Parts: sequence; structure tokens; C-alpha cells
Amino acid sequence: MTTRPDVLRAAPALTLALFLVPIGAGLLGTLAPAFGVLPAIGESGFTLDAWRTLAEQPGIDASIRLTLTSGLLSTALALVFACGFAALASSRPGIARLERALAPLLATPHVAVAIGLAFLVASSGLLVRVVSPWLTGWERPPALAIVRDPYGLSYVAGLAIKETAFLVLMVLAAQGQVRAAQALAAARALGYAPLVAWAKVVLPAIYRQIRLPVYAVLAFSLSNVEVALVLAPGTPPPLAVLAMRWFSSWDLSLYPVAAAAATLQLAVVVAGIGAWRVAEAFVKRIHRAWCERGRRTGLAGPVLALGGAGGVVSGVAILAAIGVMALWSIAENWRYPDALPRALSLRTWERALPTMSDLVSTTAAIAAAASLLAVILALACLENEARRDLKPGARALWLLYVPLLVPQIAFLFGAQVALVRLDLDGTLTAVIWAHLLFVLPYVFLSLADPFRALDPRYARIAAGLGASPWRTFFTVKLPMLARPVATAFAVGFSVSVALYLPTLFAGAGRIMTLTTEAVTLSSGADRRVVGVTAFLQAALPLLVYAAALAGPGLIAARRRRVTLREGTP
Repeated sequence: MTTRPDVLRAAPALTLALFLVPIGAGLLGTLAPAFGVLPAIGESGFTLDAWRTLAEQPGIDASIRLTLTSGLLSTALALVFACGFAALASSRPGIARLERALAPLLATPHVAVAIGLAFLVASSGLLVRVVSPWLTGWERPPALAIVRDPYGLSYVAGLAIKETAFLVLMVLAAQGQVRAAQALAAARALGYAPLVAWAKVVLPAIYRQIRLPVYAVLAFSLSNVEVALVLAPGTPPPLAVLAMRWFSSWDLSLYPVAAAAATLQLAVVVAGIGAWRVAEAFVKRIHRAWCERGRRTGLAGPVLALGGAGGVVSGVAILAAIGVMALWSIAENWRYPDALPRALSLRTWERALPTMSDLVSTTAAIAAAASLLAVILALACLENEARRDLKPGARALWLLYVPLLVPQIAFLFGAQVALVRLDLDGTLTAVIWAHLLFVLPYVFLSLADPFRALDPRYARIAAGLGASPWRTFFTVKLPMLARPVATAFAVGFSVSVALYLPTLFAGAGRIMTLTTEAVTLSSGADRRVVGVTAFLQAALPLLVYAAALAGPGLIAARRRRVTLREGTP
């Protein structure tokens, strides 16, 4: 009797342990110093000194306020944009093509979008140059704090623009599971306007399915660091940035304060999700009352129309951000107020190529390794689920979302302490493992629906012909799932490329990727070099997405040609 089925049976437990155990250990490693427990230096007495020091920090209340307002507002905007766009698109054909068109927007890392937006909307950015001086009269860049403004508006816009594409994909996927077209047709037959019909019959049905993705977006918006370093105000910055600065300091006495700030960040995320949940109940009551009145029109139509316009603007903004980064990377002489560079050159690329080639290879190697491991683990779990006829419930889905709901800063420091004790700190293995924590949920969610939708009769036919379960998996299921597997790998790759804090903590500053380099350069380096780095960071996952979309079709076409040639007498 072979041991393979036993190995497969252990896959779900191993997969959960790979990210739940480190997150739990990391949280303990962060909570302990926050309350005075410092085993590394022999201190173990419970104390609130770190919290007192944190409360005395100048601007800490403003930092918390900025964190909450920017996170909640950007998530609300992204949700409205996504719902409005999906509502407008639902009455038009080609939804499947639309989902494929979202790939470039999803693949672009947050940092690249943030840097590109800064190039666009800054006081000396492209948008101001296009209308200056002929319309504005500005011969010099105006003294306007557009990027890193004190109210965090550019920060909110950057978060909302990037997260809209993800929520659009979630909404479109949920629509396909609730028979939205039939429900809309019935509502419109009763005289409801198209957008009002969508708000009344589709939105309540899909929101239950997109709730966890919305919470994940909210948790990220409340606790991200990389976008904040580019677009958020710096005096004071959001809470997660403060915690990261203290963790990165050479002064070890700041570690308890940093741990307290990270613990507070966890509490802020929990409070933010709790407040969102309360708002859901409130909006649900209002929505039910509105539906019961039976009005065929209402504010929902204009709101969704504006949201749809916002969704379109978000997509255009991401593409424009990529374009302006590419333009800056080849700009030779681009002085304000020129709308376009006076000369183009590849000189910056030639100078940056030696450094960039190392960064690209390191980034690609980490992303490929983490994504491949995630695909293997996800397929093992799903195959085990199919063989044992398991039906995972909502609790399993919540467990899968844990790495996306817990703020990174709240557990990565504690996880780094564990890596130091295991003598893995600053190694490529540690960085790949840290990336796997965040890549695995996205890969599993990308693969779960296609795998579960696979017709089980194919496996039964193969078994009837004498094929073993493993042979059926490799020769029947995997070829049929080639495109979903390739897409899941591309999703994981793009997630890995975008990760900043996991690389920073697990790599201990010794392993650099395109993302860490782009964040470092964004604070004041030559725009041409920043453009090269950010464009490469955006282009790398796009190339993998393109290969994932085209590769399976080319392989299948080649296989058909070989089959026809071999079958020809």
C-alpha cells in the first residue's frame, strides 16, 4: 500500500500550519514586548511603560485619525467604484473579456501605482504640465501640496484606485454565481431602471459573497506601509509607518514602543472592521425599507453611475501611471512646464541595467518559488477535498483570509524574532516563506472555483479505464485546469512582487527586490531612475500574466496538431 494518499490527506493541515502557526507566533512575539516581556534581554515583568511612551509621542492621535479615516474612506470609495462599474457592465455583453482585461490593473503593484500617480498629480506632474502655462499661467510649479497633502487625500485616492480593480473582479465573479442576468431581467420587467434594479436585486445577493474580500481591502488600507511612504503625509504618518520606523531603528529601547504601536495597529484594524460591520447592518435596514417602498427610481441610480465613472477613471489612472513611469524612464531633458520631454534616450536604462538585472532576478526567483509552492499546496488540498468528498464551510474560508485580515506589521516583527532564533533571518528561504504566507490565500481562492467546477465524470471515466487517482490527476485534471493553474500562478507572482514589509522584515534589509528599491528611491531619487525601477516592477508581473493567458492556449494548440499528425495515415 502506497503512502501517497496519506501525504495528500496531510496537505490541508500542513497548509494551514504554514501560515496560521507563524502568524500566531508572530502575534505573540509582538504582544510580549508591548507589555514588557522581553525574553531576549532577560526582562519578563508585565508593564505598561511602552504604552505610556506611545501615548506621549507627538501627533499619535493625528496618526490614528489619519489611519482610520483614510482606510475607511478609500475602502468605501473602492466598493462604490467597483459596484458602479459592475452595474454598468452587467447590461452589456463581454463580461468574460472584461475580466481578462482587468489583468494589467490587478498585476500592477501598489507601489508602482503610487509612484506613477505621484508623477501624474504632483505640482510638477504631467497633468499640471499639460495645462501650464497656457491655461493656469504657472511658469513654475505651484506651491501646492498635492502629493503627501496634510489631509491624506492623495493617499486615499491611491488606495481606492488600486483596490477598485480587485473588488471589480470579486463583484463580477459573485454575479456569475447568483444568476444576476435573470434577476435583472425580472426587475426591469417590473419597470425598474437598470441601475436601480441592480442595486435592489443583485447587490444584496452578492454582498454576502464579497464581504471577506471587502474586509481584506479594509485591513490592507488601514495598515499598509508602502503606499503610505509614497503618498501619505509624513508629519505625522499613518500608524503602521510609525511602527515600522521604530522597528527599523538602531535604538533597541524603541522596540517595546514599536511593539505597542503594532499592537495598537491590530486594534485599529479590528475596530475598523467592527465599525464597517455596524455600518453594514445600518445600510441593510435602509436598503430593505427602500425596497419595501417599491420605488422604481432613487439615488441609487446616480450613485452607481458616478461610481461606474469612478471605476473607469481608476482603470485609466493605473494605465496612465504605468505610461508616465515608462516615459520618465526614457526622458532625457524634461523641464517644467514642458508637457513632453524634449529628447528621449535609453541612457538611464543603460546606467541602471547592472543593478536592475540583479533586482529583477531576485524578485522573479522569490515570486516564482512562493507561487509554485502555493500552487502545489492549493492543488494538494483541492485534490484531497475531491477524493474525500469534503464540503468546506465558511469557517475554512475565514481561516484562509487570516493573513489578509491581520495587519502585517502586527505579526511580522514577532515572526522575525523567531527567524533570528532559527538562524534564518536575512536568508532567501525566509523571504520565500514570508511571501508564501500572503501568496497562498490568493492562489487558493483563484484555483478553488475552477477545480470544484470540474465535472467529476471525467475522473470516473478514467478510473473505469484502470487509471489510478494520481494518473487521473496528472493526465486528466491538470491538462483541463491548465489555464486556471497558470492564472493562479500569475496571481501569486504579482502578489509576491508587490510585497514590501515581508521582504523588509524576513530579509533583514539584506535581500533587495524591485519593491523595496522602488520605495527607497521614491523618497527623493532621480525621477528617471525611479521610473525605471517602478516600470520594471509593474512590467514583471504583467509579462507573467501575459504568459499565463497565452501559454495554455498555445500548448493546447500544439498538442492538437501533434495528435492530428500522429493520427494521419
